[in-house]
Amino acid sequence: MRQIRPFIGTELVKVLTGLRRSGKSVMLELIQEELLTSGVSSEQFISFNFEKLENARLCTAEALHKEILQQAGEIGGKTYLFFDEIQEVDRWEKCVNSLRVDLDCDIYITGSNAKLLSGELATYLGGRYVEFVIYPFSFSEFLQLYREANPNADAARCFRDYLTVGGMPYLSNLAYSPEPCQKYLEDLYNSVVLKDIVKRNKVRDVDLLERIIAFVMANVGNTFSASSISKFLKNEQRTVATDTVLNYIRYCKDAYLIYPCSREDLQGKQILSTNEKYYLADHGIREAVYGGNMRDINLVLENIVYMELLRRGYEVTVGKYDEREIDFVCKKNADRLYVQVAYLLGSDETIQREFGAYDCVRDNFPKYVVTLDEFDMSRNGIKHRNIRDFLTMESWY
Repeated sequence: MRQIRPFIGTELVKVLTGLRRSGKSVMLELIQEELLTSGVSSEQFISFNFEKLENARLCTAEALHKEILQQAGEIGGKTYLFFDEIQEVDRWEKCVNSLRVDLDCDIYITGSNAKLLSGELATYLGGRYVEFVIYPFSFSEFLQLYREANPNADAARCFRDYLTVGGMPYLSNLAYSPEPCQKYLEDLYNSVVLKDIVKRNKVRDVDLLERIIAFVMANVGNTFSASSISKFLKNEQRTVATDTVLNYIRYCKDAYLIYPCSREDLQGKQILSTNEKYYLADHGIREAVYGGNMRDINLVLENIVYMELLRRGYEVTVGKYDEREIDFVCKKNADRLYVQVAYLLGSDETIQREFGAYDCVRDNFPKYVVTLDEFDMSRNGIKHRNIRDFLTMESWY
């Protein structure tokens, strides 16, 4: 809401995107509440959820445009338009652009596919929209809701459960009970794959898609290329072109299921085009579908930190310097931040590796080593934090 507030009431179209069921519809309700408290009447709201069957008749640009003009004519004055899952409307972008011109209105739309912005929106609304990505709950948000269901739980127990169930908002309604949560997350995953990937992109080989997603889940936080996935599938007697692999991964990115993290050469100050890392929007989906979050805890901790960095508005890359790698190089305006993530600093060798990753970095921006250790091992100006503390800090500066 802090990010959205400055744009409320402006002529810019507000676009809320993100993974299915991550809370976009609730954000629309919160915006409406904000407007009501500022003196706007609810009679000025026109709201449609296009996944409801009752609105199927409005799923073309012409039908929706006609309906809105009719309702807005009855309202008079400024109209506030709320369109949930707008991608279900055929040629919706023409309708939204026309309404922006025809009416005195304030428009909010949500969608579960990045193609909203890639081509369709940019073509018709170039420079006239602002995007907000809605992510699953952070650990701080999870902590607040978890303690409502489990008032006596300490932070360590909360984090253990966060590691396995993740941050999808609806889980609080299940009191974070393991079996119902797993069932819900499996269904959510199937819904994202079938509705937002297979159906939208007309994917024919669903089995191949699921194998590629499983590979990405298994290798969260590891660098790999499309050709390495092709080789892996070839070993499983599935011959597939690297272009097909790249397309399927792009479909998953467009559905906000996975997020790429490019590698940056810290010497040459350039983005490297090969071997990106990928992280899941929600690590709880990984546990429900693939399993092994506690076995692969070092990868899952990385995933959690990466999503928190995105949530706080950072542009994140993997820093490469000769043979060394810094997990996350984070930029926001003129600020910069470096983060190394590890499971435990259990040996001198591990301590030297994690803290030594910063030997090549000569600037004075904050540098963190984040682990599950309970004791502070900060040294040489490099801050060591327990991951729970790191995730709940209001500022890292």
